Amino acid sequence: MGWVESLQHAIDYMEEHIREPVTIEEIAKQANSSVFHFQRTFAILTDCSVAEYLRRRRLTLAAHELSATDRKIIDIAYRYGYDTPEAFSKAFRRQHGITPSEARRNVGELQSFNRLVIQVNLKGADPMKYRIVEREKFQAIGMKRNFSMRDGENMSGISELWMAVNSDGTSEEIAGLNDGDIKGLLGICTNFQDGVTMDYWIAAESSQPVPEGFHQIEVPAAKWGVFEVRGAMPDAIQKVWKQIYSEWFPSNQYENAGTAEMEVYPAGNAYSDDYLSEIWIPLKGKK
Repeated sequence: MGWVESLQHAIDYMEEHIREPVTIEEIAKQANSSVFHFQRTFAILTDCSVAEYLRRRRLTLAAHELSATDRKIIDIAYRYGYDTPEAFSKAFRRQHGITPSEARRNVGELQSFNRLVIQVNLKGADPMKYRIVEREKFQAIGMKRNFSMRDGENMSGISELWMAVNSDGTSEEIAGLNDGDIKGLLGICTNFQDGVTMDYWIAAESSQPVPEGFHQIEVPAAKWGVFEVRGAMPDAIQKVWKQIYSEWFPSNQYENAGTAEMEVYPAGNAYSDDYLSEIWIPLKGKK
């Protein structure tokens, strides 16, 4: 099964079990993917988390039932995974802007989030600059945090971590340790544990002694796809991540090897239109 077909198979599985308490592990299994890489790919391509997609679809279908059937509101709430009418009403109003009772009376407008169908652009409207690099294992020094991958908690947690280290001077300390071939700060995703947690490092390639308060990570040897990112953060890097998964992977002989992956942030104004950063993805040949 190809990469696009695997992803669509997982989406179809979600739809087939939309009224059941499915887990992210079960969903990722349908795509033959780790939980982290499935969540990452899904969020990149759809701009929402798996949990958010399920919530939106369930509330969309619940709205259809409210307007088209005479089933009790409390029964519809239970049918779509809400333990109490109050929790259902709160979530329903947040998505649709009206209460379930108002939807039953056809008062106001509803928001419909339709079933996803993955489409990829094999032509590539914008050219992508990349290179293939083979590197032996190397050392980096920095700080790490362990994040839960449930409901996309890792995504929000990583953003908050960067804001913290940039505001308290920690990022400057780490950058000062950089003496390796990769110039700049590294954001490293690694150590994906049973689809539940992952480690995220803010580090720099370095052969120096490890200062107090910091730790060392060994980044494994790999064949890397190194993608150029030009433009202001965070929009520029998000755009290239989406291009990689929607254009580059489907039209090339590689897939993500599933080990550590990195974003590289050199010195400079990250909010400038001319800022140059990189995405490093470990590669393996497609099966």
